[in-house]
Amino acid sequence: MSVQTEGMRLGDWLKWEVDNQYSRDVVTILAGSGSERALTTGMVLGRVTKGAAVGAAVAGNAGNGTITAAPAVGQAAKPGVYRVVCIEPAANGGKFSVEDPDGILLGVATVGTEFATHLTFTIADGAADFASGDAFTITVAAGSGKVKQIDFSATDGVDAVCGLLTEAATAPDGSDRSAVAVVRNAIVSANGIVWPAGATTDQKNAAIAQLKVLGILVREGA
Repeated sequence: MSVQTEGMRLGDWLKWEVDNQYSRDVVTILAGSGSERALTTGMVLGRVTKGAAVGAAVAGNAGNGTITAAPAVGQAAKPGVYRVVCIEPAANGGKFSVEDPDGILLGVATVGTEFATHLTFTIADGAADFASGDAFTITVAAGSGKVKQIDFSATDGVDAVCGLLTEAATAPDGSDRSAVAVVRNAIVSANGIVWPAGATTDQKNAAIAQLKVLGILVREGA
């Protein structure tokens, strides 16, 4: 006689919620890329909150140097417009302040030297030297808001927790799929949470802390 193994069910890990109309939201699972994207109940989800970055010179600059056209986006990057402004001009060089979209100073970028806070880019010198006030913008696009399994190495926002999937769902290759996730005010069992393969204890603990901020408490042995 063959042995059948029963899969995980919602009630195996979701132990309490305020109300399913409040604690849950409809989410969109990002389409599979090259193959279907299969997610399981209890899977920890991340949301795509950031897209690509584009660097550009502000019109009217005295200097004709350039900035990396497509800066690499880091985990700490925010959607919106970064301002890079010359504060210390110099012959064949200079220094630029770097502010994030909220106006927070991230540091000072030196011409010809890679800057790697939030974004990775380099300002290159041109034939005409930069003047004080010359500026560049780096625009980080907003993400799609779609979800997939949390990925602690991602830089598009999926490295942060946004909820837990209620029921198994599969997004076909090239097509998104609607699903439902627990996103606030609930108690869940640590035994039923589905983490990505290779997730470390520190990564799990950080994600559990993020769940707590959402009002989702993870209980051992629940």
